[in-house]
Amino acid sequence: MSANTPATCVYESDIAGLELIARGKVRDVYAVDEERLLIVVSDRLSAFDVVLPDPIPGKGEVLNGISGFWFDRTEHIVPNHLLRDGLHDLLAQHGAEAYASRAMLVRRLRPLPIEAVVRGYLLGSGWADYQKSGEVCGIALAPGMRQAERLPEPLFTPATKAAVGDHDENISFEQCAALVGEEIATRVRDVAVRLYQHAAEYAATRGIIIADTKFEFAMDGDQLILIDEALTPDSSRFWPAEEYAVGSSPPSFDKQFVRDYLSTLDWDRTAPAPSLPAEVIEGTVARYRRALELLIG
Repeated sequence: MSANTPATCVYESDIAGLELIARGKVRDVYAVDEERLLIVVSDRLSAFDVVLPDPIPGKGEVLNGISGFWFDRTEHIVPNHLLRDGLHDLLAQHGAEAYASRAMLVRRLRPLPIEAVVRGYLLGSGWADYQKSGEVCGIALAPGMRQAERLPEPLFTPATKAAVGDHDENISFEQCAALVGEEIATRVRDVAVRLYQHAAEYAATRGIIIADTKFEFAMDGDQLILIDEALTPDSSRFWPAEEYAVGSSPPSFDKQFVRDYLSTLDWDRTAPAPSLPAEVIEGTVARYRRALELLIG
């Protein structure tokens, strides 16, 4: 998708002849057969683990384009679930060509029950943790660090995966190993950190700091597979490098713009979420599209 392509808007997809097996916070997942799934990335946006009522036009196309870019760019690190052939024929068969720019045909795999979070900078829940305990998810850091400061090395801080409306819960590496086994937990940690480092180095050449990100993985036999999305503004904090400064929360290309607006409201962060004013929707669209433009051109 070009940064100048007019955005369509899809809040909920509908594909006749395919079984909808999951409608997540952002993605609609359809069963194609026993080996394949069709994922349609909607324009829904969640904040504080609540799906908002207003779509962000074109957001799904941006996320899909960025994920596809990273899937191609990181295959030398870990294989992913994307299938390169068959998407357009499948969509044409079901009269769903309009979803082409926001859809992926993928391998049908069972996700591991964890999110692989990698933090390169001290912000968000990590910063809140550090202020209270001097630690981030049980990992001790040096005293005197400041908000948004770069960490000495990227930290792997896994979390449990939440259903729609629930909150992800940070867990220790030991808890992660108890869920998936120590050998798989170690592989997930090492691969997630390599993915983050590779992406952060590239993004830096494009004027973007990737402050943190999260990945999801599945196992195919004994092979670790990257699934879901990869290094998008929904799953990561993207900061413009030219505006970065230690000591405050930098502006971002991600949905932090929406979180900041919602934090000004008298809302208890439970469903139903309030509607967004037009200027917040437009500002969010601009930030997502700018991330796409900088990363891919």
